[in-house]
Amino acid sequence: MAALTLRPARPAVPADDDELAELDRSTWSTLHAVLPRPTPPYEPFFGERHPPQDVLVVEAETADGRTGIAGYVRLVPPTPLAANAHVRQIRGFAVANWARGAGAGRALLRAAFAEARRQGANRITLRVLGHNDPARALYASEGFAVEGVLPGEFFLNGRYVDDVCMGRSLGPA
Repeated sequence: MAALTLRPARPAVPADDDELAELDRSTWSTLHAVLPRPTPPYEPFFGERHPPQDVLVVEAETADGRTGIAGYVRLVPPTPLAANAHVRQIRGFAVANWARGAGAGRALLRAAFAEARRQGANRITLRVLGHNDPARALYASEGFAVEGVLPGEFFLNGRYVDDVCMGRSLGPA
Protein backbone atom coordinates (compact mmCIF):
# COMPACT_ATOMS: atom_id res chain seq x y z
CA MET A 1 0.00 0.00 0.00
CA ALA A 2 1.29 3.46 -0.92
CA ALA A 3 1.72 5.97 1.87
CA LEU A 4 -1.37 8.10 2.34
CA THR A 5 -1.93 11.55 3.74
CA LEU A 6 -5.39 11.77 5.25
CA ARG A 7 -7.22 15.06 5.09
CA PRO A 8 -9.60 16.10 7.87
CA ALA A 9 -13.10 14.71 7.52
CA ARG A 10 -15.59 16.98 5.81
CA PRO A 11 -19.33 16.97 5.12
CA ALA A 12 -20.27 15.26 1.88
CA VAL A 13 -21.59 17.35 -1.00
CA PRO A 14 -23.84 16.32 -3.91
CA ALA A 15 -20.82 16.26 -6.25
CA ASP A 16 -19.44 13.30 -4.20
CA ASP A 17 -22.31 11.06 -5.37
CA ASP A 18 -20.53 9.15 -8.14
CA GLU A 19 -17.35 8.57 -6.14
CA LEU A 20 -19.28 7.42 -3.06
CA ALA A 21 -21.48 5.11 -5.14
CA GLU A 22 -18.37 3.56 -6.68
CA LEU A 23 -16.81 3.22 -3.22
CA ASP A 24 -19.88 1.33 -2.01
CA ARG A 25 -19.79 -0.98 -5.03
CA SER A 26 -16.06 -1.63 -4.78
CA THR A 27 -16.17 -2.44 -1.07
CA TRP A 28 -19.28 -4.65 -1.18
CA SER A 29 -18.62 -7.86 0.74
CA THR A 30 -20.54 -10.60 2.52
CA LEU A 31 -18.50 -9.59 5.56
CA HIS A 32 -20.74 -6.56 6.07
CA ALA A 33 -23.48 -6.41 3.44
CA VAL A 34 -27.01 -7.67 4.03
CA LEU A 35 -28.25 -6.56 0.61
CA PRO A 36 -27.30 -8.38 -2.61
CA ARG A 37 -24.28 -7.24 -4.61
CA PRO A 38 -25.23 -4.11 -6.59
CA THR A 39 -25.90 -4.63 -10.28
CA PRO A 40 -26.51 -2.15 -13.10
CA PRO A 41 -28.34 0.09 -13.45
CA TYR A 42 -26.83 1.45 -10.26
CA GLU A 43 -28.78 3.64 -7.86
CA PRO A 44 -27.32 7.03 -6.91
CA PHE A 45 -25.60 7.16 -3.54
CA PHE A 46 -27.65 10.13 -2.36
CA GLY A 47 -31.42 10.18 -2.36
CA GLU A 48 -34.43 11.29 -0.36
CA ARG A 49 -33.66 8.84 2.46
CA HIS A 50 -29.89 9.40 2.28
CA PRO A 51 -29.08 13.11 1.78
CA PRO A 52 -25.51 14.47 1.65
CA GLN A 53 -25.88 16.23 5.01
CA ASP A 54 -25.96 12.82 6.78
CA VAL A 55 -22.54 11.82 5.43
CA LEU A 56 -18.98 12.68 6.40
CA VAL A 57 -16.11 11.78 4.09
CA VAL A 58 -12.39 11.58 4.54
CA GLU A 59 -10.14 12.11 1.57
CA ALA A 60 -6.58 10.89 1.20
CA GLU A 61 -3.70 11.86 -0.99
CA THR A 62 -1.33 9.12 -2.10
CA ALA A 63 2.43 9.49 -2.37
CA ASP A 64 2.03 9.92 -6.15
CA GLY A 65 -0.29 12.90 -5.66
CA ARG A 66 -3.67 11.30 -6.41
CA THR A 67 -6.53 12.36 -4.15
CA GLY A 68 -9.78 10.55 -3.59
CA ILE A 69 -12.43 9.73 -1.04
CA ALA A 70 -10.89 7.16 1.27
CA GLY A 71 -14.11 6.47 3.17
CA TYR A 72 -17.39 7.70 4.52
CA VAL A 73 -19.66 7.42 7.53
CA ARG A 74 -23.42 8.05 7.51
CA LEU A 75 -24.69 9.46 10.82
CA VAL A 76 -28.42 9.77 11.50
CA PRO A 77 -30.94 9.99 14.32
CA PRO A 78 -32.09 6.40 14.98
CA THR A 79 -35.76 7.44 15.02
CA PRO A 80 -37.77 10.67 14.61
CA LEU A 81 -38.81 10.46 18.29
CA ALA A 82 -37.93 13.30 20.66
CA ALA A 83 -37.33 10.70 23.38
CA ASN A 84 -34.09 9.55 21.73
CA ALA A 85 -33.00 12.76 20.02
CA HIS A 86 -29.84 12.54 22.15
CA VAL A 87 -28.67 9.50 20.12
CA ARG A 88 -27.02 9.28 16.72
CA GLN A 89 -26.60 6.04 14.81
CA ILE A 90 -24.00 5.03 12.25
CA ARG A 91 -25.96 3.63 9.31
CA GLY A 92 -23.28 3.35 6.72
CA PHE A 93 -19.52 3.05 6.92
CA ALA A 94 -16.97 2.14 4.26
CA VAL A 95 -13.25 2.53 3.71
CA ALA A 96 -11.76 2.13 0.24
CA ASN A 97 -9.65 -0.97 -0.21
CA TRP A 98 -6.65 1.18 -1.17
CA ALA A 99 -6.96 3.19 2.08
CA ARG A 100 -7.32 0.35 4.58
CA GLY A 101 -4.81 0.30 7.39
CA ALA A 102 -3.99 4.01 7.03
CA GLY A 103 -6.29 5.31 9.78
CA ALA A 104 -9.21 6.40 7.59
CA GLY A 105 -11.76 4.32 9.51
CA ARG A 106 -10.58 5.63 12.87
CA ALA A 107 -10.62 9.21 11.52
CA LEU A 108 -14.18 8.74 10.30
CA LEU A 109 -15.37 7.39 13.65
CA ARG A 110 -13.77 10.27 15.53
CA ALA A 111 -15.31 12.75 13.09
CA ALA A 112 -18.70 11.08 13.66
CA PHE A 113 -18.26 11.47 17.42
CA ALA A 114 -17.49 15.17 17.02
CA GLU A 115 -20.41 15.71 14.63
CA ALA A 116 -22.82 13.83 16.88
CA ARG A 117 -21.75 16.00 19.82
CA ARG A 118 -22.14 19.13 17.66
CA GLN A 119 -25.70 18.00 16.92
CA GLY A 120 -26.39 17.68 20.66
CA ALA A 121 -26.06 13.91 21.00
CA ASN A 122 -24.47 12.24 24.00
CA ARG A 123 -24.65 8.67 22.71
CA ILE A 124 -23.83 6.86 19.45
CA THR A 125 -24.85 3.40 18.30
CA LEU A 126 -24.36 1.05 15.35
CA ARG A 127 -25.11 -2.45 14.15
CA VAL A 128 -22.48 -4.80 12.78
CA LEU A 129 -22.59 -8.38 11.55
CA GLY A 130 -21.27 -10.83 14.12
CA HIS A 131 -18.65 -12.32 11.78
CA ASN A 132 -17.17 -8.90 10.85
CA ASP A 133 -14.20 -9.17 13.22
CA PRO A 134 -12.15 -6.31 11.69
CA ALA A 135 -15.02 -3.80 12.09
CA ARG A 136 -15.89 -5.05 15.58
CA ALA A 137 -12.26 -4.68 16.66
CA LEU A 138 -12.10 -1.11 15.31
CA TYR A 139 -15.36 -0.16 17.04
CA ALA A 140 -14.24 -1.70 20.34
CA SER A 141 -10.90 0.15 20.14
CA GLU A 142 -12.88 3.40 19.83
CA GLY A 143 -14.96 2.73 22.94
CA PHE A 144 -17.98 0.88 21.57
CA ALA A 145 -19.31 -2.00 23.65
CA VAL A 146 -21.64 -4.80 22.64
CA GLU A 147 -25.07 -3.89 24.00
CA GLY A 148 -27.08 -6.68 22.44
CA VAL A 149 -27.02 -9.50 19.97
CA LEU A 150 -29.82 -10.61 17.66
CA PRO A 151 -28.83 -14.25 17.08
CA GLY A 152 -29.18 -15.53 13.54
CA GLU A 153 -30.87 -12.29 12.42
CA PHE A 154 -29.64 -12.64 8.83
CA PHE A 155 -29.23 -15.60 6.49
CA LEU A 156 -26.22 -14.74 4.35
CA ASN A 157 -24.11 -16.86 2.08
CA GLY A 158 -25.77 -20.07 3.28
CA ARG A 159 -25.55 -19.47 7.02
CA TYR A 160 -27.21 -17.58 9.84
CA VAL A 161 -25.34 -14.51 11.04
CA ASP A 162 -25.81 -12.52 14.26
CA ASP A 163 -26.62 -8.81 14.21
CA VAL A 164 -24.56 -7.15 16.94
CA CYS A 165 -25.75 -3.87 18.48
CA MET A 166 -22.93 -1.67 19.81
CA GLY A 167 -22.94 1.72 21.45
CA ARG A 168 -20.92 4.19 23.46
CA SER A 169 -21.36 7.37 25.40
CA LEU A 170 -20.15 10.64 23.97
CA GLY A 171 -20.27 12.40 27.33
CA PRO A 172 -22.53 15.35 28.07
CA ALA A 173 -23.85 17.14 25.02
